[in-house]
Amino acid sequence: MKLYYTPGACSQAPHIAVNELGLSVDSVKVDLATHKLPDGTDFYKVNPKGYIPLLELDDGTTISEANVILQYLADQKPGTLAPKFGTIERWKLMEMLSFVSTEVHKGYAALWNPQTPADVRKAAVDKLGTRFDLLAKTLASQPYLTGREFSVADAYLFVLLNWTKIHKIDLAPWPALQEFQARVAARPAVQATLKAEGLLK
Repeated sequence: MKLYYTPGACSQAPHIAVNELGLSVDSVKVDLATHKLPDGTDFYKVNPKGYIPLLELDDGTTISEANVILQYLADQKPGTLAPKFGTIERWKLMEMLSFVSTEVHKGYAALWNPQTPADVRKAAVDKLGTRFDLLAKTLASQPYLTGREFSVADAYLFVLLNWTKIHKIDLAPWPALQEFQARVAARPAVQATLKAEGLLK
């Protein structure tokens, strides 16, 4: 398999999952500014959507969308980073992945555009804050999003919370989120991923 990624982007979540699971996956760095691969290939020829992550299977089949890739990877070793299909626990994980993807990940959209007016940026940050309120309430009573076990949803949220540093969003109002960040960051597979992406010495 090949995982197309960009350091620090949402593709870091499946990169973490790969390391947590000990899967043999080739990582291919994508320059999102130029949409070029290390060999000069136009990334749009690999993924017409033009964004990462993208997982390419050994038979050439590709899978996109972070929350889908995360589940595919987890199911390579069933019951590890995701509960088995058919269980209510799996549906709850899918519910959490959907929330993280649509309400948190997409909540940053306006913040990435330097042309976004200040009032729109503030509204986006405020809305993210309401999402952080809900997540912090969950994480105040348990170490991970779906309970006591680390899952692919936690990998995804960890990456998105790291974006608060880029956008100068103070997480002090949500100590449970800060504690969660530290807890996930301490995991050996997460440390290995950050090093592999050149984000940790």
